[in-house]
Amino acid sequence: MDGKALAERVRAEVAKDIEELGRPAGLATVLVGDDPASEIYIKRKQEACREVGIEPFDHHLSAETTEEELLALVGELNADDRVTGILCQLPLPDQIDEDRIIRSIAPIKDVDGFHPFSAGHLLQGSPTFVAATPAGIMEILREYEVELLGARAVVVGRSNIVGKPMALLLLAEHATVTICHSRTRDLAAVVREADVVVAAVGRAGMITGDMVREGATVVDVGINRVEGKVVGDVAEDVRGRAGLLTPVPGGVGPMTIASLLRNTVKAARYQAGVLAFPLD
Repeated sequence: MDGKALAERVRAEVAKDIEELGRPAGLATVLVGDDPASEIYIKRKQEACREVGIEPFDHHLSAETTEEELLALVGELNADDRVTGILCQLPLPDQIDEDRIIRSIAPIKDVDGFHPFSAGHLLQGSPTFVAATPAGIMEILREYEVELLGARAVVVGRSNIVGKPMALLLLAEHATVTICHSRTRDLAAVVREADVVVAAVGRAGMITGDMVREGATVVDVGINRVEGKVVGDVAEDVRGRAGLLTPVPGGVGPMTIASLLRNTVKAARYQAGVLAFPLD
């Protein structure tokens, strides 16, 4: 399942939406520290913004930044009308409480979809912002006409960023959903029953061919660096058994960024009054 080609289409749609909106949209990215992988992710997001007409605002802080200093910056971004979306790159240094920072972002600018307000609306079936990776995965599944109604779906991983929102989105499409994690008994047996598998644990090659039912749809969210190569959570031998499979790279990653751009446009619409935000 080619996420790269789909993402290019979505970006073109976002660029058109920005033109039709008739007002500027801006995404503030905040990076604390010098993690090389995080720096690459931020750079890609900023480049994608420029391509579609969203103005990027880059804030790169030292690894010694205090929690109060970061909270002060978020407060400034919340009040800045030029900034329609705020993204604080995770993970943050140990001296900063990630949950507190996430909660400090104005819900109407929470384009990452991590705020409890966003998560609560997703749980209730009336989403404002949906986390970009699960949203991108759903777009891929729709593009390839994967039948979800009544399907057995297994999500391997229970993070607030991917696993939990992914399960809710699949449930909303009437799939029967199981979430697996590090304490799941006989993981292979559970995964083997699935029509759709979403692997999001961050462990290279964890899902192997003998764990996947013949013809199943497999979505690989993992991005792991092994001996200089980028590999997913799904082993190479799954390719011979899966009916549909997202590659790494080129699968979920491009759609994650495309979905973030969509969320930024949606935030601009909320703030322009084109869409009614639930707080109003």
